[in-house]
Amino acid sequence: MTSPAAPPLAIGPFTLWPPVVLAPMAGVTNGPFRELCRAYGPAPRAGAVPGLYVNEMVMALALTHRNAKTERMIRFAPSETPRSLQVYGSDPVAIGAAVARLVGEGLVDHVDLNFGCPARKVTRRGGGAAVPLKRGLLRNILRAAVAAAGAVPVTIKFRKGIDDDLLTYLDTGRIAADEGVAAVALHARTAQQHYAGLADWNAIGELKAATPGIPVLGNGDIWEASDALAMMKATGCDGVVIGRGCLGRPWLFGDLGNAFDGKPVGPPPRLGEVIAAMKRHATLLEAWAEPGRGIVEFRKHASWYLTGYPVGGEVRRLVATASTRAELDDTLDRLDPTAEAVPAAGRIRRGHTNGPIHVTLPDGYLDDLDDETPPDGDSEAAAVSGG
Repeated sequence: MTSPAAPPLAIGPFTLWPPVVLAPMAGVTNGPFRELCRAYGPAPRAGAVPGLYVNEMVMALALTHRNAKTERMIRFAPSETPRSLQVYGSDPVAIGAAVARLVGEGLVDHVDLNFGCPARKVTRRGGGAAVPLKRGLLRNILRAAVAAAGAVPVTIKFRKGIDDDLLTYLDTGRIAADEGVAAVALHARTAQQHYAGLADWNAIGELKAATPGIPVLGNGDIWEASDALAMMKATGCDGVVIGRGCLGRPWLFGDLGNAFDGKPVGPPPRLGEVIAAMKRHATLLEAWAEPGRGIVEFRKHASWYLTGYPVGGEVRRLVATASTRAELDDTLDRLDPTAEAVPAAGRIRRGHTNGPIHVTLPDGYLDDLDDETPPDGDSEAAAVSGG
């Protein structure tokens, strides 16, 4: 008889088993991808939900303005539960209004706030990874969000800091615990690192030790199910957040369910199973996206699915440039369904790998870190961009 590798994770009213969260990823964790990951994931257990699958981040002010692009981004399937959405912004009033709308209109069951995005277009407006530098502003944002959410749990995801000289993760965790946040997740890299180098799992352990009153989730370099168990053992964290490791590998969530239940994790699927997943994903995107955009949306996923399989450069080019379903299927149907993945295929990096980067902050942002005035990032002009 097997023994579970960790206890269930409580986030607000939800008990998660396994203690696994799909990281919100821009342009990736839309409805079709979440549906696929959930389908491959473990079956629900009595009294628990089989993880959280978080929608990609959207801008707070765009939510309050009901920006058309953002409205399309926050769609959930009728059967999807819990409905999890990540919001970003740097103004407590805007964040509070966005959360109030989401909760008041019954649109979500869980809200995550982004304080870790390193993208220039976000940090230069004082959002994402820039926010935790200003502890008073961060506290005001969290207080507004938690108050507006009521019984709906609010969680936050953040990085170690801007760089090794501007580390903020311990203070961020303590402030979150003080303000009633339900759980915190640390991507154990700085914003400057971007996605380069190794994640600093020691920082996750330090955060767990510094914030005993709140669940801590670890994120970074979980490529296979065994990595999740290793992270939890090394750091004492309460759960894991899965990002790039599941790109083109939605079955990772099934592997994680087996690993946390103490069951064997099987070998990577043969190419025929991968092709079936690709076709299902493409079908879901065709139904979800604007007319004619489904296959275009699928292109980036295609190369991730085929990573680690001996298909050749020409096939990769064709699937990455397919403009119709017929073109995609024609290419895939020519492949050998019995082909196996190369050794350690799951550990081949997918998604972003670049870094380090220069982190752009608003002019004068570091002059007074005690200033609680929101930067002008949540402006009317920014709101119309959507997402």
